[in-house]
Amino acid sequence: MEEQSSVTNKGEVRVGVEWGWATASVAQLGWGIRAYRKGYAGDGRFMPFKAFAVASLFVGAATTAAVSALKASGINKVALSS
Repeated sequence: MEEQSSVTNKGEVRVGVEWGWATASVAQLGWGIRAYRKGYAGDGRFMPFKAFAVASLFVGAATTAAVSALKASGINKVALSS
């Protein structure tokens, strides 16, 4: 298995992919917490949509955090055996 270098040919330092996933996870978690604390003010017919949207943010944050942890540990793909 070939490892990717963190320095490009021009000498620039390349940020690892896992930092992007970690940043996305933190952003989704913050957005979810903000939406949860804000509550709901408006027509009650849209409350199920708001609840689903907030829950999706928390699930997405957990997923992106898991992907970030896997990429940071060097696991890039999962091989399924049959």
